[in-house]
Amino acid sequence: MGMSHMKIIEILQQRFESNMSRHAGINWHDVQVKLETNPEKLAALEQMETSGGEPDVIGYDHQVSQFIFCDCSPESPIGRRNLCYDNAALEARKEHKPTGSAVQMAEAMGVQLMNEAEYRELQKLGTFDTKTSSWVATPNEVRILGGALFCDRRYNRVFTYHNGADSYYSARGFRCILKV
Repeated sequence: MGMSHMKIIEILQQRFESNMSRHAGINWHDVQVKLETNPEKLAALEQMETSGGEPDVIGYDHQVSQFIFCDCSPESPIGRRNLCYDNAALEARKEHKPTGSAVQMAEAMGVQLMNEAEYRELQKLGTFDTKTSSWVATPNEVRILGGALFCDRRYNRVFTYHNGADSYYSARGFRCILKV
């Protein structure tokens, strides 16, 4: 059994209030109303929290009238590392298989992998992944050739790289986006 809805809301509110620069112009009360009326999204945020993501509001999508949450942990979430990119890559591995895949875990959590553009926007709000890296949603034209993309910050720049989708590393996880 996970934490209570009140506990996760309390954690999110404290983080929200401690990091106002991430969400200028957004009122916590409005966020809380959305959270309280979307228990499945609250459950997804709880999974983001318990796997080390430190989710916070980073914006508002006016087209769909939803707040944008993402993982704001300084490094890629510790509870989501050692994963290959997706289930196809996991199945293709013959030996030394990881415990799972980033795409599969994100789907199970009810969230999406951050894409490259979203990752770059997050990096404008702080300094993330200076020692780790994060898988990002990979375009089909790269994935069908066997590759997958990941990003990190080194030398005060944000980089996008490629790897075989079946690779996995102890310092590579993934960051999520969730609209509520």
